[in-house]
Amino acid sequence: MHKPLVAVTLGDPAGVGPETIVGAWTYLKLHERCRALAVGHPEVLRRAVKLLKKPIEVVEIDRPEDADPTPTQLPCLMSGSDDAAATPAAQIDPRGGQAAFDALLMATELAKAGRVDAITTAPLHKAAIHAAGHHYPGHTELLAEFCGIAAEEVAMMLYLAHGGSVQGKAGLGVAHVTLHTALRNVFDLLTVERIVASARLASTVARAFQSGTDTAGFMPRVGVAALNPHGGEQGLFGDEEERIIRPAVERGIAAGLNLTGPLPCDTLMVRAAAGDFDAVVAMYHDQGHIALKLLGMHRAVNITLGIPIIRTSVAHGTAFDLAWQGRAECSSMIEAIRVAGQLVSQRENLVWRR
Repeated sequence: MHKPLVAVTLGDPAGVGPETIVGAWTYLKLHERCRALAVGHPEVLRRAVKLLKKPIEVVEIDRPEDADPTPTQLPCLMSGSDDAAATPAAQIDPRGGQAAFDALLMATELAKAGRVDAITTAPLHKAAIHAAGHHYPGHTELLAEFCGIAAEEVAMMLYLAHGGSVQGKAGLGVAHVTLHTALRNVFDLLTVERIVASARLASTVARAFQSGTDTAGFMPRVGVAALNPHGGEQGLFGDEEERIIRPAVERGIAAGLNLTGPLPCDTLMVRAAAGDFDAVVAMYHDQGHIALKLLGMHRAVNITLGIPIIRTSVAHGTAFDLAWQGRAECSSMIEAIRVAGQLVSQRENLVWRR
Protein backbone atom coordinates (compact mmCIF):
# COMPACT_ATOMS: atom_id res chain seq x y z
CA MET A 1 0.00 0.00 0.00
CA HIS A 2 1.31 3.43 -0.95
CA LYS A 3 1.87 5.62 2.07
CA PRO A 4 1.64 9.36 1.42
CA LEU A 5 4.92 11.24 1.86
CA VAL A 6 4.30 14.24 4.12
CA ALA A 7 6.84 17.02 4.65
CA VAL A 8 6.54 18.52 8.15
CA THR A 9 8.03 21.98 8.63
CA LEU A 10 9.56 22.90 11.99
CA GLY A 11 7.97 26.36 12.07
CA ASP A 12 9.64 28.91 14.34
CA PRO A 13 12.44 27.11 16.24
CA ALA A 14 11.76 29.34 19.26
CA GLY A 15 8.27 27.88 19.63
CA VAL A 16 6.71 24.50 20.40
CA GLY A 17 6.84 23.21 16.82
CA PRO A 18 9.96 21.03 17.12
CA GLU A 19 8.66 19.51 20.37
CA THR A 20 5.29 18.66 18.84
CA ILE A 21 6.98 16.91 15.92
CA VAL A 22 9.23 14.86 18.18
CA GLY A 23 6.32 14.09 20.49
CA ALA A 24 4.19 12.90 17.56
CA TRP A 25 6.98 10.81 16.05
CA THR A 26 6.72 7.92 18.47
CA TYR A 27 2.97 7.54 17.78
CA LEU A 28 2.96 4.18 16.00
CA LYS A 29 -0.27 4.64 14.01
CA LEU A 30 1.20 7.71 12.36
CA HIS A 31 3.81 5.55 10.64
CA GLU A 32 1.20 3.02 9.59
CA ARG A 33 -0.70 5.69 7.64
CA CYS A 34 2.02 7.82 6.05
CA ARG A 35 5.73 8.46 5.57
CA ALA A 36 6.80 11.71 7.12
CA LEU A 37 9.98 13.75 7.04
CA ALA A 38 10.91 17.01 8.73
CA VAL A 39 12.02 20.20 6.97
CA GLY A 40 14.18 22.58 8.96
CA HIS A 41 17.43 22.54 10.92
CA PRO A 42 18.26 19.04 12.22
CA GLU A 43 20.09 20.41 15.26
CA VAL A 44 16.88 22.05 16.47
CA LEU A 45 15.15 18.67 16.28
CA ARG A 46 18.00 17.00 18.13
CA ARG A 47 17.57 19.47 20.97
CA ALA A 48 13.88 18.62 21.15
CA VAL A 49 14.70 14.90 21.19
CA LYS A 50 17.11 15.46 24.07
CA LEU A 51 14.62 17.63 25.96
CA LEU A 52 11.83 15.06 25.64
CA LYS A 53 14.16 12.08 26.23
CA LYS A 54 12.82 10.24 23.20
CA PRO A 55 14.65 7.25 21.63
CA ILE A 56 14.81 8.98 18.25
CA GLU A 57 17.75 9.49 15.90
CA VAL A 58 17.51 12.59 13.68
CA VAL A 59 19.00 11.67 10.29
CA GLU A 60 19.86 14.45 7.84
CA ILE A 61 18.87 13.55 4.26
CA ASP A 62 19.57 15.24 0.94
CA ARG A 63 16.34 14.36 -0.90
CA PRO A 64 12.78 13.62 0.21
CA GLU A 65 12.97 10.38 -1.75
CA ASP A 66 15.61 9.17 0.75
CA ALA A 67 13.25 9.43 3.72
CA ASP A 68 12.92 6.17 5.65
CA PRO A 69 11.00 7.20 8.76
CA THR A 70 10.35 4.90 11.71
CA PRO A 71 9.25 5.63 15.29
CA THR A 72 12.95 5.76 16.19
CA GLN A 73 14.34 7.45 13.08
CA LEU A 74 13.39 10.98 12.02
CA PRO A 75 14.63 12.05 8.57
CA CYS A 76 15.23 15.78 8.19
CA LEU A 77 15.84 17.92 5.11
CA MET A 78 18.02 20.89 6.01
CA SER A 79 16.51 24.24 5.05
CA GLY A 80 17.82 27.76 5.55
CA SER A 81 21.02 28.55 7.44
CA ASP A 82 22.64 27.71 10.74
CA ASP A 83 21.08 30.87 12.18
CA ALA A 84 18.00 28.76 12.90
CA ALA A 85 19.94 26.75 15.49
CA ALA A 86 21.04 29.99 17.20
CA THR A 87 17.48 31.25 17.71
CA PRO A 88 16.82 31.78 21.43
CA ALA A 89 13.94 29.83 22.92
CA ALA A 90 10.55 31.49 23.44
CA GLN A 91 11.56 34.84 21.97
CA ILE A 92 10.55 36.83 18.91
CA ASP A 93 13.68 36.81 16.78
CA PRO A 94 14.22 37.44 13.05
CA ARG A 95 16.31 34.25 12.85
CA GLY A 96 13.30 32.24 13.95
CA GLY A 97 11.06 34.03 11.47
CA GLN A 98 13.51 33.39 8.63
CA ALA A 99 13.85 29.71 9.59
CA ALA A 100 10.06 29.27 9.45
CA PHE A 101 9.92 31.07 6.10
CA ASP A 102 12.73 28.97 4.60
CA ALA A 103 11.21 25.67 5.73
CA LEU A 104 7.78 26.57 4.36
CA LEU A 105 9.21 27.67 1.02
CA MET A 106 11.19 24.44 0.62
CA ALA A 107 8.25 22.23 1.59
CA THR A 108 5.90 24.10 -0.75
CA GLU A 109 8.30 23.79 -3.68
CA LEU A 110 8.66 20.06 -3.04
CA ALA A 111 4.89 19.65 -2.99
CA LYS A 112 4.41 21.71 -6.16
CA ALA A 113 7.00 19.53 -7.88
CA GLY A 114 5.24 16.35 -6.75
CA ARG A 115 8.22 15.19 -4.70
CA VAL A 116 6.11 15.06 -1.53
CA ASP A 117 2.38 14.36 -1.42
CA ALA A 118 1.44 16.93 1.21
CA ILE A 119 2.88 19.32 3.75
CA THR A 120 2.09 19.81 7.43
CA THR A 121 3.32 22.94 9.15
CA ALA A 122 4.33 23.65 12.72
CA PRO A 123 3.45 27.18 13.87
CA LEU A 124 5.32 30.32 12.92
CA HIS A 125 5.29 33.60 14.83
CA LYS A 126 3.85 36.42 12.76
CA ALA A 127 5.92 39.12 14.47
CA ALA A 128 9.08 37.06 13.90
CA ILE A 129 8.51 36.67 10.15
CA HIS A 130 7.84 40.42 9.97
CA ALA A 131 11.10 41.01 11.84
CA ALA A 132 12.81 38.87 9.20
CA GLY A 133 11.48 41.16 6.47
CA HIS A 134 8.56 39.05 5.23
CA HIS A 135 5.41 41.12 5.60
CA TYR A 136 2.65 38.53 5.48
CA PRO A 137 -0.12 37.98 8.02
CA GLY A 138 0.59 34.26 8.33
CA HIS A 139 0.95 30.83 6.72
CA THR A 140 -2.19 31.08 4.58
CA GLU A 141 -1.13 34.26 2.84
CA LEU A 142 2.45 33.00 2.40
CA LEU A 143 1.18 29.80 0.80
CA ALA A 144 -1.04 31.77 -1.57
CA GLU A 145 1.98 33.82 -2.63
CA PHE A 146 4.21 30.76 -3.08
CA CYS A 147 1.51 29.09 -5.19
CA GLY A 148 0.85 32.18 -7.32
CA ILE A 149 -2.74 32.63 -6.13
CA ALA A 150 -4.40 35.81 -4.88
CA ALA A 151 -4.89 35.72 -1.11
CA GLU A 152 -8.64 36.35 -1.45
CA GLU A 153 -8.91 33.14 -3.50
CA VAL A 154 -7.65 31.06 -0.56
CA ALA A 155 -9.44 30.17 2.66
CA MET A 156 -8.56 28.57 5.99
CA MET A 157 -10.63 25.73 7.34
CA LEU A 158 -10.39 24.60 10.93
CA TYR A 159 -11.39 20.92 10.97
CA LEU A 160 -12.32 18.60 13.80
CA ALA A 161 -12.72 14.89 13.08
CA HIS A 162 -15.68 12.99 14.48
CA GLY A 163 -15.75 12.14 18.15
CA GLY A 164 -16.03 14.15 21.32
CA SER A 165 -18.62 16.90 20.99
CA VAL A 166 -18.93 16.64 17.20
CA GLN A 167 -21.68 14.28 16.11
CA GLY A 168 -21.31 14.55 12.32
CA LYS A 169 -20.31 11.42 10.42
CA ALA A 170 -17.04 12.80 9.12
CA GLY A 171 -16.45 15.64 11.53
CA LEU A 172 -16.92 19.37 11.17
CA GLY A 173 -15.00 22.00 9.21
CA VAL A 174 -15.23 25.77 9.59
CA ALA A 175 -14.07 27.88 6.64
CA HIS A 176 -13.34 31.59 7.11
CA VAL A 177 -14.26 34.33 4.65
CA THR A 178 -11.78 36.79 6.21
CA LEU A 179 -8.82 35.74 8.28
CA HIS A 180 -5.75 37.57 9.57
CA THR A 181 -6.97 41.13 9.64
CA ALA A 182 -8.13 43.69 12.18
CA LEU A 183 -11.77 43.28 13.13
CA ARG A 184 -12.53 46.81 11.87
CA ASN A 185 -11.52 45.66 8.35
CA VAL A 186 -13.94 42.73 8.20
CA PHE A 187 -16.94 44.84 7.21
CA ASP A 188 -15.13 46.21 4.15
CA LEU A 189 -13.71 42.83 3.11
CA LEU A 190 -17.00 40.91 3.09
CA THR A 191 -18.41 40.49 -0.41
CA VAL A 192 -20.95 38.19 -2.00
CA GLU A 193 -18.20 36.71 -4.15
CA ARG A 194 -15.89 35.92 -1.23
CA ILE A 195 -18.66 34.28 0.77
CA VAL A 196 -19.74 32.09 -2.17
CA ALA A 197 -16.13 31.14 -2.86
CA SER A 198 -15.57 30.13 0.78
CA ALA A 199 -18.79 28.11 0.79
CA ARG A 200 -17.73 26.27 -2.36
CA LEU A 201 -14.32 25.47 -0.90
CA ALA A 202 -15.91 24.27 2.35
CA SER A 203 -18.33 22.05 0.43
CA THR A 204 -15.52 20.56 -1.66
CA VAL A 205 -13.39 19.52 1.31
CA ALA A 206 -16.39 18.30 3.33
CA ARG A 207 -17.27 16.04 0.40
CA ALA A 208 -13.69 14.73 0.29
CA PHE A 209 -13.88 13.76 3.95
CA GLN A 210 -16.72 11.36 3.14
CA SER A 211 -14.13 8.78 2.03
CA GLY A 212 -15.35 5.22 2.38
CA THR A 213 -18.98 6.24 1.87
CA ASP A 214 -21.14 6.62 -1.23
CA THR A 215 -20.64 10.25 -2.28
CA ALA A 216 -22.42 10.02 -5.65
CA GLY A 217 -25.42 12.00 -4.44
CA PHE A 218 -23.84 13.57 -1.38
CA MET A 219 -24.00 17.35 -1.17
CA PRO A 220 -22.48 18.62 2.10
CA ARG A 221 -24.74 20.67 4.33
CA VAL A 222 -23.08 24.03 4.85
CA GLY A 223 -24.31 26.51 7.47
CA VAL A 224 -23.44 30.14 6.73
CA ALA A 225 -22.94 32.38 9.76
CA ALA A 226 -24.42 35.80 10.21
CA LEU A 227 -22.07 38.63 11.08
CA ASN A 228 -24.05 40.63 13.62
CA PRO A 229 -25.70 39.58 16.91
CA HIS A 230 -29.04 37.80 16.40
CA GLY A 231 -28.37 37.77 12.67
CA GLY A 232 -28.80 41.54 12.57
CA GLU A 233 -32.32 41.43 14.07
CA GLN A 234 -33.99 42.62 10.83
CA GLY A 235 -31.49 45.42 10.45
CA LEU A 236 -31.58 46.74 13.98
CA PHE A 237 -28.03 45.53 14.68
CA GLY A 238 -26.58 45.84 11.18
CA ASP A 239 -27.62 45.22 7.58
CA GLU A 240 -24.77 43.01 6.31
CA GLU A 241 -26.98 39.91 6.55
CA GLU A 242 -29.59 41.25 4.12
CA ARG A 243 -27.22 43.26 1.97
CA ILE A 244 -24.33 40.78 1.54
CA ILE A 245 -24.68 37.40 3.26
CA ARG A 246 -28.22 36.42 2.21
CA PRO A 247 -27.58 37.27 -1.47
CA ALA A 248 -24.42 35.15 -1.25
CA VAL A 249 -26.36 32.22 0.16
CA GLU A 250 -28.96 32.56 -2.61
CA ARG A 251 -26.27 32.71 -5.27
CA GLY A 252 -24.57 29.63 -3.82
CA ILE A 253 -27.83 27.69 -3.78
CA ALA A 254 -28.46 28.68 -7.41
CA ALA A 255 -25.01 27.29 -8.22
CA GLY A 256 -25.90 23.92 -6.67
CA LEU A 257 -24.50 24.28 -3.14
CA ASN A 258 -26.49 23.06 -0.14
CA LEU A 259 -26.39 26.23 1.95
CA THR A 260 -28.45 27.44 4.91
CA GLY A 261 -28.18 30.93 6.35
CA PRO A 262 -27.38 33.48 7.42
CA LEU A 263 -27.74 31.96 10.88
CA PRO A 264 -26.76 33.54 14.23
CA CYS A 265 -23.36 32.03 15.00
CA ASP A 266 -24.08 31.08 18.62
CA THR A 267 -26.92 28.72 17.69
CA LEU A 268 -25.35 27.73 14.35
CA MET A 269 -22.33 26.21 16.06
CA VAL A 270 -24.52 24.31 18.52
CA ARG A 271 -26.43 22.81 15.59
CA ALA A 272 -23.21 22.08 13.71
CA ALA A 273 -21.72 20.26 16.71
CA ALA A 274 -24.91 18.18 16.91
CA GLY A 275 -24.45 17.03 13.31
CA ASP A 276 -26.87 19.32 11.44
CA PHE A 277 -24.08 20.59 9.17
CA ASP A 278 -20.96 19.11 7.59
CA ALA A 279 -19.26 22.51 7.37
CA VAL A 280 -19.73 26.09 8.48
CA VAL A 281 -18.74 29.34 6.80
CA ALA A 282 -17.61 31.93 9.39
CA MET A 283 -17.25 35.59 8.51
CA TYR A 284 -14.07 36.26 10.50
CA HIS A 285 -11.26 34.53 12.37
CA ASP A 286 -12.47 34.36 15.98
CA GLN A 287 -16.08 33.66 14.99
CA GLY A 288 -14.98 30.26 13.72
CA HIS A 289 -11.88 29.57 15.78
CA ILE A 290 -13.26 30.08 19.26
CA ALA A 291 -16.27 27.81 18.75
CA LEU A 292 -14.36 24.95 17.12
CA LYS A 293 -11.50 25.06 19.59
CA LEU A 294 -13.95 24.83 22.46
CA LEU A 295 -15.22 21.62 20.86
CA GLY A 296 -11.73 20.09 20.60
CA MET A 297 -8.73 22.36 20.93
CA HIS A 298 -6.06 19.67 20.85
CA ARG A 299 -7.60 17.67 18.00
CA ALA A 300 -8.34 20.56 15.65
CA VAL A 301 -6.48 20.82 12.35
CA ASN A 302 -5.92 23.81 10.08
CA ILE A 303 -6.40 23.10 6.34
CA THR A 304 -5.60 25.57 3.56
CA LEU A 305 -8.29 25.56 0.87
CA GLY A 306 -7.85 26.75 -2.69
CA ILE A 307 -4.14 26.06 -3.29
CA PRO A 308 -2.84 23.34 -5.65
CA ILE A 309 -1.11 21.41 -2.86
CA ILE A 310 -2.37 19.71 0.29
CA ARG A 311 -1.44 21.60 3.43
CA THR A 312 -2.51 20.99 7.00
CA SER A 313 -1.27 22.48 10.24
CA VAL A 314 -1.71 22.42 13.96
CA ALA A 315 -4.49 24.62 15.28
CA HIS A 316 -2.32 26.46 17.81
CA GLY A 317 0.46 28.99 17.78
CA THR A 318 4.09 29.01 18.85
CA ALA A 319 3.04 29.01 22.55
CA PHE A 320 6.15 30.77 23.86
CA ASP A 321 4.78 30.38 27.39
CA LEU A 322 5.22 26.59 27.03
CA ALA A 323 8.06 26.33 24.53
CA TRP A 324 11.18 24.32 25.35
CA GLN A 325 9.89 23.22 28.75
CA GLY A 326 8.87 19.72 27.67
CA ARG A 327 5.18 20.60 28.15
CA ALA A 328 3.99 20.97 24.53
CA GLU A 329 0.83 19.08 23.54
CA CYS A 330 1.37 17.01 20.37
CA SER A 331 -2.19 15.79 19.66
CA SER A 332 -2.89 18.47 17.07
CA MET A 333 0.34 17.64 15.22
CA ILE A 334 -0.62 13.95 15.13
CA GLU A 335 -4.04 14.87 13.74
CA ALA A 336 -2.57 17.33 11.23
CA ILE A 337 -0.25 14.72 9.74
CA ARG A 338 -3.02 12.11 9.75
CA VAL A 339 -5.48 14.44 8.00
CA ALA A 340 -2.84 15.35 5.41
CA GLY A 341 -2.48 11.67 4.55
CA GLN A 342 -6.25 11.27 4.42
CA LEU A 343 -6.61 14.19 2.01
CA VAL A 344 -3.93 12.73 -0.27
CA SER A 345 -6.14 9.66 -0.70
CA GLN A 346 -8.98 11.98 -1.75
CA ARG A 347 -6.91 14.27 -3.97
CA GLU A 348 -9.13 13.68 -7.02
CA ASN A 349 -12.06 15.17 -5.10
CA LEU A 350 -10.15 18.32 -4.15
CA VAL A 351 -10.66 20.31 -7.34
CA TRP A 352 -11.03 23.87 -6.13
CA ARG A 353 -13.70 25.32 -8.41
CA ARG A 354 -14.12 29.07 -8.02
